Amino acid sequence: MVIGKGWMDGAPTIYRSAVTIHIRLMSWTYLQLLTAVAPVFLMIGAGWGFRRAGVLTAEADGSLLRLVVNLLFPCLILDTILGNPALNEIGNVLLAPAVGFGTVALGYGVSYLAAPLFGVREMRARRTFAFTTGLYNYGYLALPMVQSLFPARTSGVLFIHNIGVEICLWTLGVMLIRGSAPRESWRQVLNAPVITILLAVALHFAGGRSWLPGFVLAAVKGLGAAGLPLALVLTGATFADEARGVRMNGSVNDSIGACALRLGVLPLCFLLLARWLPCPDELRRVILVQAAMPCGMIPVILSKHYGGDPALALRIVLVTTALALLTIPLWIQLGLRWVGG
Repeated sequence: MVIGKGWMDGAPTIYRSAVTIHIRLMSWTYLQLLTAVAPVFLMIGAGWGFRRAGVLTAEADGSLLRLVVNLLFPCLILDTILGNPALNEIGNVLLAPAVGFGTVALGYGVSYLAAPLFGVREMRARRTFAFTTGLYNYGYLALPMVQSLFPARTSGVLFIHNIGVEICLWTLGVMLIRGSAPRESWRQVLNAPVITILLAVALHFAGGRSWLPGFVLAAVKGLGAAGLPLALVLTGATFADEARGVRMNGSVNDSIGACALRLGVLPLCFLLLARWLPCPDELRRVILVQAAMPCGMIPVILSKHYGGDPALALRIVLVTTALALLTIPLWIQLGLRWVGG
């Protein structure tokens, strides 16, 4: 279908831009989407390779990770949220965290109920299976996808959405993996990124982008730009360490089950939500990208800390992440055609 030039010329600039973006995304092929995904996995692969080569040592991980979480990522959040027009829509500010909480809770519930279908019946393994499969990779993989596919304002909505994910992870998630009430877990919700999101939203509505000094904003932008690549390199290094101890013997059924749920059943549920939920376009795009994500990586650490099965969690994370290189473009292409962008 050809849109009449005169009609487009008479439309408001912001509407013409939105239509142009929508048409461009809808025309993307699987190969083009795979090319958009590839840089993320190349950065992870770089971390893997540098760890195996001995260039990036395990001793450096702790300090680099603290740098990412406490400085670089907060700067990225500030740069993304301040002055973001998408946050002027109340639906993005209030509904996005509810969607984040609800989609993770849905993943936990579906995975727990489905676990016996894949031979995961022992309670400790079942809780770990549900805890790991139910949580998608809401940060390090989702953010570069959003940045490469959609306008910059969508990234700000992703950060707001992730507040709900964090709350669900540290309450229902910890309750699930421990098999008991979360108790102290609420304190974990108030980490540096979440506090920064709340501060950034307050500064946004106070007009911070207009009155903060330019050199401060420039420093924030520069530091924030370094956060995501470093985080992905560290992810690859961690995978290289943990993969040495992974044993696939006897784990075929649970790995197949995790892939079927995380990369099959749950994405369909997410796309149904994105299609029918009355919400701003930015939140719809966030749901679309999260639908395609593999399992998050933090369950490996929390399973070890809270008495789960870390070996099972690691197998699920590694297998779903590897397969996601092929399935992410598939789900995003399907989502763009069915849901729209």
